[in-house]
Amino acid sequence: MSYSIVSISNGGPDNAIDQLKGACNNDIGEMFKFEVPSLMVGTLDSLMNLSDEMNKTDHIIESIVRKIEKTGAELSAASGKKAELTVGGVPSKRYIQQFNWDYAKYPNRRPLKELVSLISSGVSAIDEELKQLGTSYADKTQKLADAKRKKSGSLLTTDLNDILGRDTMRGIKVHDTEHLKTVFVAVPRGSEEDFHANAESLGDDLVGYGGPDWHRDGRDLGQAVSYGSLVDRHQKRGSPVVPGSVKLVKEDTDSFLFTLTILKSQYEAGYYDGDDFQPGTKVDFLDGFEKACRAKRYVVREFEYDPTQAGKSALILEELQVEVDGMKSGLNRWCKTHFGEAFVAWMHIKVIIVFVESVLRYGLPVDFTAALYKVTPGRDIEFVKQLDQRLGEPSNDEEDADDGEEYHDFVLLKFEA
Repeated sequence: MSYSIVSISNGGPDNAIDQLKGACNNDIGEMFKFEVPSLMVGTLDSLMNLSDEMNKTDHIIESIVRKIEKTGAELSAASGKKAELTVGGVPSKRYIQQFNWDYAKYPNRRPLKELVSLISSGVSAIDEELKQLGTSYADKTQKLADAKRKKSGSLLTTDLNDILGRDTMRGIKVHDTEHLKTVFVAVPRGSEEDFHANAESLGDDLVGYGGPDWHRDGRDLGQAVSYGSLVDRHQKRGSPVVPGSVKLVKEDTDSFLFTLTILKSQYEAGYYDGDDFQPGTKVDFLDGFEKACRAKRYVVREFEYDPTQAGKSALILEELQVEVDGMKSGLNRWCKTHFGEAFVAWMHIKVIIVFVESVLRYGLPVDFTAALYKVTPGRDIEFVKQLDQRLGEPSNDEEDADDGEEYHDFVLLKFEA
């Protein structure tokens, strides 16, 4: 719904309120009385500086009002219940049409700059609180979505403790020693044949199988043998997968779950650098093996069997659902409460804009009258044209067009609600 606040000087020959009543036809716009309180003027310089800042303040506060409105609408849509956000218990349109300045909350005898700062700081605090609540709710909702995905997903994503029971695990030899580790690999359906054929060559450049130059030629007995840093262990490379260790564990409509055993790590011998000895290092193969699997679209599942975890994911899912529902209800209540506060602040900012612009337009002492118009949908252009004809002075349309800016002989503030 389009609204416009219009103010004119009381210095004309006709009564200002009568002029405003006759400013447009009833089928184009409906007029309502609009109270602009007597505010502290200060100096004209301070009003001009404030005028430059007010539009920015107005846009910021409006964006916060819209943000709360959007959040409330999204929460209502998610719950399937339509709930209208109100201002002081009444619809926002009625609040606008029956607007009264809140003298208790925004004392009109405070300097205008302080008043604007008071309104802005209050709305900024609301915005910050909304960001925190929104982030917390989004994080918890994402955790719930992840839990649901794991619970109902394929072997690529689901919690393996929920599907691998005691009977299944009894038939699996799981290694986790200094040198060997059993890993669980999920393979998309359609890739299982390729996996069977090439599983033992996965990561075939990871492990160095070269070693000391041990040989049995008796003629070299007592001679120095190449070892340590003199041997290139990576001259011969291969996969860390232990031959014959691949085993199918389970399958579903989307994927297969295999186990296989890999070499866990390899020791690289130390060496002397001059008189200093550089200690040997341990090379872990798991990260490289996971990378080789990802290149084939296989997923290495992080899994440690724990019989006590079976069924716990369902409990966690239920707890997350309760938390999300509670946070949604809380955020919905918050929106209902704070939408009204932000909207009230927004309307008070608009009143201050009208006051400042009217004083700058009509001068001192303060002597103007304002009215609110609810514009008929789709007739905004006709509305403004009638205002110009009935409230403005005759002007040269070509000169106005050359100006490049919308100008009227009265103060006009348009907004949507």
